[in-house]
Amino acid sequence: MLGKSLVLGTALVVGLSNVALAHFGMVIPSSSVVTDKNAAEVTLDVSFSHPMEGVGMTMARPKSFKVYANGKEQDLTAELKPIKVMDQDAWQARYAVSRPGVHQFVLEPVPYWEPAEDCFIIHYVKTCLPAYGEEDGWAEPLGVKTEIVPLTRPFGNYAGNVFQGRVLLDGEPVPGAEVEVEYYNRDKRYAAPNDVMLTQVIRADANGVFTYSVPFAGWWGFAALNTAEEKLTHDGEPKNVELGAVLWTEFVDPVRTGK
Repeated sequence: MLGKSLVLGTALVVGLSNVALAHFGMVIPSSSVVTDKNAAEVTLDVSFSHPMEGVGMTMARPKSFKVYANGKEQDLTAELKPIKVMDQDAWQARYAVSRPGVHQFVLEPVPYWEPAEDCFIIHYVKTCLPAYGEEDGWAEPLGVKTEIVPLTRPFGNYAGNVFQGRVLLDGEPVPGAEVEVEYYNRDKRYAAPNDVMLTQVIRADANGVFTYSVPFAGWWGFAALNTAEEKLTHDGEPKNVELGAVLWTEFVDPVRTGK
């Protein structure tokens, strides 16, 4: 009986140590809203991580990093400089916000080989930044391979608000898409009660629409996951490719007046 207990206990420990951690591509600006032209330059940290655990992963130089604003597309890939995020190789770009409007930053990384899942991972990451009071255009799809098109304004939200988005793949809604949700625990302010709580998981409806109520303030990432039709080769063998449509947005607490 004791032998069986020891075996069971060992199996549980091994199982817990092998819990699959959610991956998130990340684009986090130094400010989620630009209101002051005297502080018009923002920095954007580009990384790959397990955000709730505050564990980074090495990111190779991205394939592309662009900003869409006022009907124009600008390539920022050459502006990326190496930095460390969560002690791992990451990237940073500086961007001068010169005109009013919603600026949508989009990252396309090179494929990341994940041996634990026996597949490649490609996350198309989007973050929206409004400037100088102009908010039009945040609900427009950009036409990237896969994306989350917000149905709730993806900025200027209080903690506790409900957020909705639609998952698109090749421009079409994805019925029943699985969406992982995590908080960017950069200061390790919070700890999950158990491993199940690290990543929240929801399903989109028949129209590709998902809904989530954000429990507390901070940057939150939504990652809608699908498998690509095409495969990539690793060590001479064809492997699946996880396509992630990732959207990051900040939820804030109101300012206390002291009254």
